[in-house]
Amino acid sequence: MKFSCEKSLLQGAVNTASHAAAAKSTIPSLEGLLIEASGDYVVISGYDLKTGIRTRIPADVIEPGAIVLNARLFSDIVRRMPDDYLTFETGDCMSVTVSCGRSVFEIIGTSAEDYPELPSVDYQKSIFIPQSVMRSIISETIFAVSDNETRPIHTGSLFEISDNTITVVSVDGYRLAMRRERIESSEIEHGSFVVPGAALSEVEKIAGDTEETLKITLGSKHVLFTIGETELISRRLEGEFLNYRQAIPQKANYTIEIDRRSFLSSVERVSLMINDRMKSPVRCVFGDNRVKMQTVTALGRASDECEVNGSAEDLEIGFNNRYMLDALKAAPADTLRVLLTSGVSPCVIIPADGSDKFLYMILPVRLKAGE
Repeated sequence: MKFSCEKSLLQGAVNTASHAAAAKSTIPSLEGLLIEASGDYVVISGYDLKTGIRTRIPADVIEPGAIVLNARLFSDIVRRMPDDYLTFETGDCMSVTVSCGRSVFEIIGTSAEDYPELPSVDYQKSIFIPQSVMRSIISETIFAVSDNETRPIHTGSLFEISDNTITVVSVDGYRLAMRRERIESSEIEHGSFVVPGAALSEVEKIAGDTEETLKITLGSKHVLFTIGETELISRRLEGEFLNYRQAIPQKANYTIEIDRRSFLSSVERVSLMINDRMKSPVRCVFGDNRVKMQTVTALGRASDECEVNGSAEDLEIGFNNRYMLDALKAAPADTLRVLLTSGVSPCVIIPADGSDKFLYMILPVRLKAGE
């Protein structure tokens, strides 16, 4: 195998595919990248038996072929090469020579025949959505994906498709994040599936801030994201996802309107007294047109006030500061409505304009005297 290409293109492809390569595996080839050259393209693939990433770049292919190289080593070599045209050539006994300018590396690869084949997605139906929209949907919900492996279904996000609308929901037992958007077109009228959070995190990195289309193809056991010249294949998570509609309170006793940035700043200030060792809830008292916040830990005491519109009759409620901060940072609106029922009921955050574009729900923390 022999090909030449721009170093910057190869570096980008290697970096992207490396995210799916296994850090450690009993199958040594999974710690590598599959490099295939044919026609006018080079295809770089990474796969850890859960998520596979395959991306291609244009290249001058002199001799087609395929080989597997250690992902970390090859990535470091390409990254350190000068910005120029790079030449890649295989020799006897799986040897590989990579040269660029005056830099030359000789490394040993392994046979491409030992590399597991990426799963094929038995084509069912597809969804089409702008990359920038998909990217924002993921970034505004993925923080609530669970990392608790005892409920594997909640280590992913639920995708629901209905009437050309996509709804993405993440839950972890303490909070819920939901985003809803109209989509360009969909071959799926109604349906749902769950995608692992780890795969969605990679989709977010690959997708650009562009209106170019991202295609989601749904198979019986896998889901395929096609983003330009890159494909990400992930297994679907099986199981019963939380009935989030029943979990969200249908009525609230109090509605408070807040400026997202002002409320966020107040929570950030009182959170300075909280760290991994000194944990404490943020105590909030919702009075007339203001919220008083307080934290008390062994580090000290902090209090702050934030102006709001509305009153909850001095309702006192405690929140995990990180959960509140995550929701406020993710919310794609400057003005929000906070729906409250009691000091032990979930807090719901929705758009102030009354739309159903997003919703965040946070369970309260029971307050102790003196906190």
